[in-house]
Amino acid sequence: MVTVAAFARTAALVGDPARAAMLAVLMDGRALTAAELARAAGVTAQTASGHLAKLAEAGLLTVARQGRHRYHRLASSGVARMLEGVMAVAATAVPDPARPPSLRPPGPRDAALREARTCYDHLAGRLAVVMAESLVARGAVELGEDGGVLTPAGEVFLRGLGVDLDASARTARSRGRVFCRPCLDWSERRPHIAGALGAALLATGLDRGWLRRCEGSRAVAVTPAGQLALRQAFGYGPRCACDDAA
Repeated sequence: MVTVAAFARTAALVGDPARAAMLAVLMDGRALTAAELARAAGVTAQTASGHLAKLAEAGLLTVARQGRHRYHRLASSGVARMLEGVMAVAATAVPDPARPPSLRPPGPRDAALREARTCYDHLAGRLAVVMAESLVARGAVELGEDGGVLTPAGEVFLRGLGVDLDASARTARSRGRVFCRPCLDWSERRPHIAGALGAALLATGLDRGWLRRCEGSRAVAVTPAGQLALRQAFGYGPRCACDDAA
């Protein structure tokens, strides 16, 4: 059972602005050096090293050495899920009365991040929500409060798109990971699909050239081939600029 003291320590670690910035930039699943994370947090290398040591000691980060460099990444999908949950709560928190009300959409300011981004190893943003809702509507996936099920019809449909469901199932078994679960999207306020199946959907999009990562960002761009494939499979179309202005 988690003690109150342990809970408080973890919350304090995440609550520091510099450490929060480092954790946020690792939400796309990359492994980064201390120098890269220092730049992301706007702190000196020495300060960053101290923060990273604390995060690794608490089990929030793992560190791998390659040549002369040490690379830091989130320790698990559970850590990413915790951070995404904090972001969702923060986006709906009571505003500071000293600040004027904001008219911008909830979630990240960057429209590209709201449209499609990585959430550790799965897809998030409006694209991911559209995909989830399409899969539910066609009876391919059943989503509950805390878990989800891929139906036989869904298995046939996703295999037809090239999703490697066998590898996903093996990954889930070997890592003790949930195969399919809903994840509340903090910019859309509706669930997208996480777990091993969510990771497989992202991997398929990248492997088939439907999606490409945007360098230096969690944003994911939909390629021209992806526009066609995702429209046919899920009814997805990019948001019109007028939608944000509405």
